[in-house]
Amino acid sequence: MRAVTSSRAEILPIGELSRCSGVNIETIRYYERIKMLPAPPRTASGRRIYGETDLRILLFVRRARELGFHLEDVRALLRLRARRTIRCAEASEIAARHLREIRAKVRDLKKIERLLAEAVARCPRGAITSDRCPILNIVDIQRSGFHQSGSLSRQGHRR
Repeated sequence: MRAVTSSRAEILPIGELSRCSGVNIETIRYYERIKMLPAPPRTASGRRIYGETDLRILLFVRRARELGFHLEDVRALLRLRARRTIRCAEASEIAARHLREIRAKVRDLKKIERLLAEAVARCPRGAITSDRCPILNIVDIQRSGFHQSGSLSRQGHRR
């Protein structure tokens, strides 16, 4: 990725913006459609042209998405970033909510890891009937004891 420079006003076609930002061209167009990125001016032939500000916004959006922020949270963070003065607590509230979601996902992933590790450890290495395979049993909804509530009752595992 090329560094953002402020020494000259850059005019970037969409392909160059994509290369500089690491964001796919279709994603750039999508961000424009949902107003995450301002609609760029166009050349006489209709080609989009972007500048340094667009690149900085796109890099911000990309990084926020890499951190797992939802698009609405990214939009809120962009609004905060655009203000000259903010209460950092506003950004902190967004990040704290996101952190709670991440921690919940981590807990879920740890449960899944434990369930899969136990199933792999119980897997006999010899030939067995498919209905006795612990791996197939945790994947097969009818065999696993999975209920609509999202809990796994087999072997006392809960999700």
